[in-house]
Formats: sequence, structure tokens, C-alpha cells
Amino acid sequence: MPSSCDSLMEDIEDMVSSSDPTPHERQSARKSIIPRARKKKELMSDEELQADSLIPGTQKIWMKTWGCSHNNSDGEYMAGQLAASGYKMTEADVWLLNSCTVKNPAEDHFRNSIKKAQEQQKKVVVAGCVPQAQPRMDYLKGLSIIGVQQIDRVVEVVDEAVKGHSVRLLGQKKDGGRRLGGARLDLPKIRKNPLIEIISINTGCLNACTYCKTKHARGDLASYPIEELVERARQSFQEGVCEIWLTSEDTGAYGRDIGTDLPTLLWRLVEEIPEGAMLRLGMTNPPYILEHLEEMAKILNHPRVYAFLHVPVQSASDSVLMDMKREYCIDDFKRVVDFLKERVPGVTIATDIICGFPGETEEDFEATIDLVKAYRFPSLFINQFYPRPGTPAARLEQVPAHVKKQRTKELSQVFHSYNPYDHKVGERQHVLVTEESFDSQYYVAHNKYYEQVLVPKRVEFKGKMIVVDVYEAGKHFMKGKPVEESKPFTPSIAMPLQKGEVSGLLQVSTYMHAYSYMCQCDHTYSPFRLHKQTCSSRIALLHMPSQDVLCLSTVSGV
Repeated sequence: MPSSCDSLMEDIEDMVSSSDPTPHERQSARKSIIPRARKKKELMSDEELQADSLIPGTQKIWMKTWGCSHNNSDGEYMAGQLAASGYKMTEADVWLLNSCTVKNPAEDHFRNSIKKAQEQQKKVVVAGCVPQAQPRMDYLKGLSIIGVQQIDRVVEVVDEAVKGHSVRLLGQKKDGGRRLGGARLDLPKIRKNPLIEIISINTGCLNACTYCKTKHARGDLASYPIEELVERARQSFQEGVCEIWLTSEDTGAYGRDIGTDLPTLLWRLVEEIPEGAMLRLGMTNPPYILEHLEEMAKILNHPRVYAFLHVPVQSASDSVLMDMKREYCIDDFKRVVDFLKERVPGVTIATDIICGFPGETEEDFEATIDLVKAYRFPSLFINQFYPRPGTPAARLEQVPAHVKKQRTKELSQVFHSYNPYDHKVGERQHVLVTEESFDSQYYVAHNKYYEQVLVPKRVEFKGKMIVVDVYEAGKHFMKGKPVEESKPFTPSIAMPLQKGEVSGLLQVSTYMHAYSYMCQCDHTYSPFRLHKQTCSSRIALLHMPSQDVLCLSTVSGV
């Protein structure tokens, strides 16, 4: 329990004085957000602060995110709201740390970052799954916490942290007693990559895996309505995005709490995807995809959907799976993989394996080795088991540490014994270029099967669909030479946002009269965005009904 000197508050409505600016006043006061370069001398030792971890336009709040794409999406939303609010700090006095609770090393990094910030007299605000699941941990004492469903209130929490107050918002969002998926999807955000939109379709899951700590933080399944997800995708494409990632703790379970299902959502989203743009599905557990195999095969064969699916197996032993409470047997997993490989030629199946789960015998482990040898997964995430505090698996008799390490090493050697892309040398492929390689020497593209293809770093390729001839293959990538007679195709229907630009932000320049009109409206709006091809200015018309858009387009001459 926090001590009385911690100045801990359960909520902050009573802390906002009448003299404080309203969110609308703060947003209106900031007419533009201009990213500024960080000086090299400001970089900190041990762990350099990456440019994309800064809040563009202020560079006074440093933000670090660990973990999955869902957590990264939350981080993008928090960064966007802070930038949109015009928040101004001095010399990065506040660190916002967005944590992951899946494995011990991720939490160790998070805890060490808190200690480092405190040693430098920084104010610390923490978010993500660690404080949501364990808010009473000693090292979180006195810190402000943003719960995983409270990210829409990040500005309020940072405000109070600056004043020296400790604020903890850990509640769940509900509507009529039903738990919601989380904060609104139309909040301002700063995409780490302006070409890629990460959409969380649901939070939580229906499982109760004995090793999982994330369940303690994200809770039971709560899905966003289809219309909200489709609208978010539509807005993203109107902001120049050319690739969408769907994410959640289990995408296959989507909709079971609201009377729908994943294929229904996917068919609706496919209708919104521009030609050349692509949709990538997130992780799905075997139990919830089995009943949708026919429809999923059709969807993965769609030209604007990557033929890629992440299906964690964790172990090839039924006894281990039972101890994990995974709710499927190894034959169920094989049925999913075999069916998709037959119906979706070339499909990429990624999977996860845990080495050294409590009770895993040599025979159990050998079955897992045999599975990897048989299927030769091109993407395999190998994890040594870490007992997470508070989970049932942590109370079981543990496999000795040296045995876990040896099994992890042995499985890694099997994985690296084959090259999944050697047979593709000489192929001609269409690839979508969206990223830069870690060494900054290439652009990173993906083909239809979400296989990584490195291409020359030519500015005209970024965000384009190009044709390449594969001339080299490595363990995790191919290299492609652009076909000269083929012209790059632009899938984006609008100019992408600049690096660090805020999505969904009201930005005013030449449209002052339009902005004034919008501020006078008092409607319940749905997201909308206008782009004027002949002008570099943008105005995001958030929450505006169609009749008002019609009036505004007349006034603005759009």
C-alpha cells in the first residue's frame, strides 16, 4: 500500500482548477507541430534515446515502449495526444515508460529505466501491462500510472505528475455494464512509421494460460465494433497509410463477445483497402481459428491481404499443452497449418515455442524438435520459459535453468539449420516498400507472403509497390533487384503524414474560416478527413457529420 507521503490519488478530476486551460484551449493554441532534431550531446549513455521515441514538436518528454504491436499502438496514441495538447516541458523532465509483462527481461529493462530516471531527478509516468497487472510493486511506489484502458487520459496524468501528484488510473471502460475494447480509436496519434497503421481490434482474450501475465493486465475479451474499426482503417488510408496491421492478444477470438467474428470483420476491411495497399493479420491461437478455416483461406488468398498468419504452438506435447491450459492439442495445430498450406499456396506460418515449461520431459521436447524439422517454419519465436509472478506456472516445479538454456540452444540450432528462401532466388516478385533496414543500407519491402525483401534505398521506392527479381537469399530475408522497365505503383490515396506528424489533429492554416465553423458546431461527429491536392495544408475534420462536411467544402472551396 502507498504511504501517506506519496500523495497518491485515485482520480484527478478534483485536481484540475478552474484556471487551468481546457483541452480545447490547449489544442487551439497550438497551430502546428514541427519536429526538431535532437542534439547529439543530449543523447544519454547506456541506452541512447532514439529519435522516434521523442514527442515531436516539444522534445521535452521522452517515451519508451516495450513489447507487442498492441503496446506499440497504445504508445503511438499516447504520444499523439501529448503532442496535440501542446505539452511543453524543460529538458525532458518527464519520462513516459510503456511496459511489457510477457517476460522477465522486458520487465527488468522497464524497472532499470525507472531507476535511471529517478537517479537523474526525472518525473516518471508509467503505462502498459506491468503496472496494470501489479500496481503495488515496490518499485512503482509513488509513481503515476496510466492503465491500459486509460490511455486517452495521458495528458491529464502527465499534467498532475508535473505538479508533483501521484495519479493512478487503472479502471476499465464500460458501456451499460459491458466492458469495452479500450480508449477511442479516433484519438490523435503519432505513427512510428507514417506508412503503417496499427489497429487494435480487441483487448484481452478468452484463455487462461498458466504462464501468461498479460491476462492479468488486459483481462477478458473485449472487442471494438466493426464500424469503428472500418472507420479507423478508412481514416488511416486517407492519411496516406499503405499498410495496416491488425493486432490484439488473440485476433482469432475477435467478436465473440459482441456477436460477430473475425472473417466478418476482415471482409468489411478488405472493401476499404486501396489497390496496392496491404493488410496484415495479427496473432491468433488455434482454438479460435479452427472453425473459420474455409473463410480464412479465402481471405488470405485476397490480393490485398498478406498470406501470413502467426499461430503460436508453444509445444508439440499434448501433456505440456494441457499443463499450459492452451485448450487445443497438437493435432489441432497441425490441422490449421496443413489446411492453410493446402488452400493458400506459399502461405507463411509463423509460430512461437516455449522451451523448458514446468514438467517438460526430454520426450516432450523431442516432439517439439520433430515438429520444427517437419514444418521448417520460416519465422519462429523461441522463448526460454520464465516464471512470471502470480501465475499458476510459477508455482509448479521448475525445469533446471541449465536444462532450459540447453533446450533453447538446441532448438535454435535446428531452426538455423535450414534456409527457407533459397528456392526463391530467381523469382520475380511484387513487393510493398514500407521501412528502412536496421543498418540503414536498404529499404525493407514485403511480398505477398510477408517475406522480407531488401531493395535499394532509393527515395522513389518508399511507400510504393515495385517489381523485383530476387538475386540473393539469407535466413530471414531476400534481396531484390528492381525491374527497370516496371514503374513503381503508389497505393496511398493521399500524401502520407510527415515523420512525427500527428494523425487526427486539427491543424489550421489557410482554412481558418472552416475551423471556426467546425468549432461552433455542437454535434456528435464521426471521424472524417479532407485533403486538398493543390495545397500542402491539411485540416483534419474530426467528428463531423456528412451534412456539415458538405457545407464546409462549399465554404472552403475544396
